[in-house]
Amino acid sequence: MNHELTAWWLRAAGTVTFAALLCASLIIVLRPVLKRYALAQPNARSSHKKPTPQGGGIAVVAATIVVAACAMYFSPAAASIAGPVLSVFAAAIFIACVGAADDIKPITVIPRLLLQALAVALVIFALPHELRVLPFMPWWIERILLVLGGLWFANLVNFMDGLDWMTVAEVVPITAALAVIGGLGVLPVQGAAVTLSLCGAMIGFAYFNRPVARLFLGDVGSLPIGLLVGWLLLLLAARGHLAAAILMPLYYLADATITLLTRLARGEPIWQAHRSHFYQRATDRGFTVTEVVAYVFVLNVVLAMLAILTIRLPIFDVAASITGTILVACLLFVFARGKK
Repeated sequence: MNHELTAWWLRAAGTVTFAALLCASLIIVLRPVLKRYALAQPNARSSHKKPTPQGGGIAVVAATIVVAACAMYFSPAAASIAGPVLSVFAAAIFIACVGAADDIKPITVIPRLLLQALAVALVIFALPHELRVLPFMPWWIERILLVLGGLWFANLVNFMDGLDWMTVAEVVPITAALAVIGGLGVLPVQGAAVTLSLCGAMIGFAYFNRPVARLFLGDVGSLPIGLLVGWLLLLLAARGHLAAAILMPLYYLADATITLLTRLARGEPIWQAHRSHFYQRATDRGFTVTEVVAYVFVLNVVLAMLAILTIRLPIFDVAASITGTILVACLLFVFARGKK
């Protein structure tokens, strides 16, 4: 058993390393083109002051899909069940194309949401019929809710991708924790392949996105990353670990959802660029970019540890959920207050 576990972790380390190197290599090749044709101009939402190339998500998504496909090809256990994940890859590519089009020329709200919803629906309705998260609900109601939840999750990653390293500070702890969970045999094999590949790709992207960033993800990256992470968390929740699936992205969920509801209550158009997120207010009130992402990263590591605890010892589901909620609330309060 120890020999099998060691072999699994060696393969996992190789997958992460390969994805990181492939992503970094693709960025080096693509960056001159993106610098010429895909500059993000500063706007009301931006934290950057100068035009910066965007589109790094192309490399992240490409590296994730290629490396995950290779991992499944060389793993007999994953290859035999690779069919359903093809729908996930197709949806990720489709929503990345929607994001790329929006990066080049903004798409109006309704068509954009409809196209995103189509991608999410492709993932949800390709799931096995017996896969349930909320079995007390009728199947069709649950599926509709999952589509809406997936649409929200893909967009909240996009909403929160407004600071250098912010998405790295969110996705790397989540995917690293999911890798550990995959090593425990809780996550399906194809899910483990995707999470390891995405973790590595984000690490490869991190070097170019470090403050002050030389490259942004763009919608072409943030939307499919949100879709893939949402799918991975759904697989975990369907295995009976809903508390863990909510704990890991809890900071993103809280910041984005509270901000959205606040803007709705004020009658503000939620689709327009803004700087109302807690992490954005923190930088406006004295925190440096590095301080904000460091706080978020550390919190996400703690949330990931709490999630793993609930999987190993389900008796701590409630205690871990309460603890995670308190920690997230504390950080939101610190960000909203700013430095004295």
